[in-house]
Amino acid sequence: MTENTFNTPAPGSPGPEKPRSRNGLIYGILIAALAGTWIYMLYDKNKSTEITQQQKVQIDSISTSRDALQQEYNAANARLDDLVSQNTRMDSLVKTKDKEIQDMKARISSILTNKNATQAQLAEARRLIEQLKSNIEGYNETIERLEGEKIVLAGERDYARKERDSVSTVKDSLNKKVDLGSVLHASNIKLQPIRVKNNGKEVETSKAKRADMMRVTFDLDDNRIAPTGDKEIFVAISAPDGAPLAVEALGSGRFTLEDGTEKLYTAKKTVAYTTGQKQTVSMDWKQNSDFKPGDYAVEIYHNGFKIGQGKVTLRKGGLF
Repeated sequence: MTENTFNTPAPGSPGPEKPRSRNGLIYGILIAALAGTWIYMLYDKNKSTEITQQQKVQIDSISTSRDALQQEYNAANARLDDLVSQNTRMDSLVKTKDKEIQDMKARISSILTNKNATQAQLAEARRLIEQLKSNIEGYNETIERLEGEKIVLAGERDYARKERDSVSTVKDSLNKKVDLGSVLHASNIKLQPIRVKNNGKEVETSKAKRADMMRVTFDLDDNRIAPTGDKEIFVAISAPDGAPLAVEALGSGRFTLEDGTEKLYTAKKTVAYTTGQKQTVSMDWKQNSDFKPGDYAVEIYHNGFKIGQGKVTLRKGGLF
């Protein structure tokens, strides 16, 4: 009786259910705290990412601006160097403001090589680059003006040269006419085959077998332009086959014609000429071999010009 009364719960009491309710509440608070922590961490991460992205965009913008300014500066510097290298007057012009230009270039380079350069510094670099480009354009305009003056002076110089050359041409023409006028002229030209007898007597022959030498005679006509003095006369004799009769050991050689080419001569002679007087000249040619039958031609030259020509025919020799 007493035992049953002790084990029966009082009316309206929750009994053993109270511990379970407290545990659920604690779990709920922990889950909510953990969820809040996660939400805060996600928000903080997103915020950091956004700030980092903004900083990256800003850095890229500055870097792009710096690269663009570097290209403009390089182009301006190259233009300046090109103007200096092409024009010595430009070099002198630049040197008068060398200190100003060097300071400007040094400041621009200092800013552009600074990886941490600010937007304000890049703006300063842009202003200096524009000033440098403006100076270069001013130099270029000065060069064009100087070149214009140079063209005018060159035109005046060329005109003066043409005038001088014209006078020189007339003078040269007159001198050439005088030179041509002083060339002697040969007339009465004879090419004679000569036979020398045992007693030393010389007789003319027409037979190749009997000819011992060729004698050229001619007159140098009177010339009132040719000055008195020694005149070198060249004689060129050709055999029937067209080959020149020329043996160096016998006094033959080469001389220069008026057109600059060379020609073999058979013999030459220096004549003491007197202005305005006709003079007779004689030359002999004796060769080591026999003369061949046929037509022999002779040409006479003075100062590179042919002044006369003639020919003779040798027949085949008989018994007498």
